[in-house]
Amino acid sequence: MASYISVPRDLTKVKSKFIFNLTKRQLVCFSLAALIGVPSFFLLKKVGDTGFAAMGMMVLMMPLFFVGMYEKNGQPLEVRLSYFIQANFIRPKVRVYRTKNYYDLLHKKAVADKEVDKIVRSHKKDINDIRTEKKGRKDSDDTGRSE
Repeated sequence: MASYISVPRDLTKVKSKFIFNLTKRQLVCFSLAALIGVPSFFLLKKVGDTGFAAMGMMVLMMPLFFVGMYEKNGQPLEVRLSYFIQANFIRPKVRVYRTKNYYDLLHKKAVADKEVDKIVRSHKKDINDIRTEKKGRKDSDDTGRSE
C-alpha cells in the first residue's frame, strides 16, 4: 500500500517548527503562560482548594494560549489588534477623499505660465518705452543743438 502525503501548494504558509512541533512564537507564548500559571496555581492552592487553584491558573494562562495560537490571514493576534487600535482610536474617523488631479495641475501651470508671459511682455514694453523715450530725447537734443 502506498501512503500519500499532502503537500501544500503555497509554501509560504508552511512554518518551521521548533520544539514539540510548535513554532518559536507559540513556544514563547506557552512558556510565558507556564511561568505565570504554575506559580499562580500554588499561590491559589494556599488560599482555596485545588479546583479553585486550577480554575484560576486556567484563567491566567488562556489569554497567552490564545495569543500563541490565533492567526487569521497570516497575521498574528498582536498585528490584528494594532490595526484595530489604529483604525478606531489613532487615525481620524472621517477620511477625506483626496486625489492628485494631474489635469488640474496642468491647468494651474498653464495659468501661471500665461501670467509670467504677461509680466515679461509688460516689462519688455516698459523697456521699449524707456528706449524710445531715450531716443526721443537724443533726437530732440540733436535737433536742439543744431539750432
